[in-house]
Amino acid sequence: MKKLMMICALLFSVITYANAQQGGGRMGGTPEERAKRSTDMLAEKLKLSDEQKTKVLAIYTAQGAEMAKAREAAGGDMSGMREKMTKMNDETNTKIDAVLTAEQKPAFKALLEERKKAMEARMQGGGQ
Repeated sequence: MKKLMMICALLFSVITYANAQQGGGRMGGTPEERAKRSTDMLAEKLKLSDEQKTKVLAIYTAQGAEMAKAREAAGGDMSGMREKMTKMNDETNTKIDAVLTAEQKPAFKALLEERKKAMEARMQGGGQ
């Protein structure tokens, strides 16, 4: 029984380590993969047309590239980075809002408010 428990613990630690190495979790993947996930989520919630999906994907992909450059330039300065990221997110949301129809805009604003409340809740709970 003791050997079985040791094997299970070893397997769990290997799986956890492998998942961490692959960038597992909510923010994992390449900027392109994250852009695709974000676009798919918006397409589902807002019922985007194919043309809108293409435009939104391009917006998110460009944002991912900009954020990668900003992270490199920041060199560990998280307070300055946070301000830049907030500004980039606001610009991205403005660009996406311009792509949406009048019927989709209220749902998009509601989605942004929902995200903001979830972020505040995570910050209050220590990021968990």
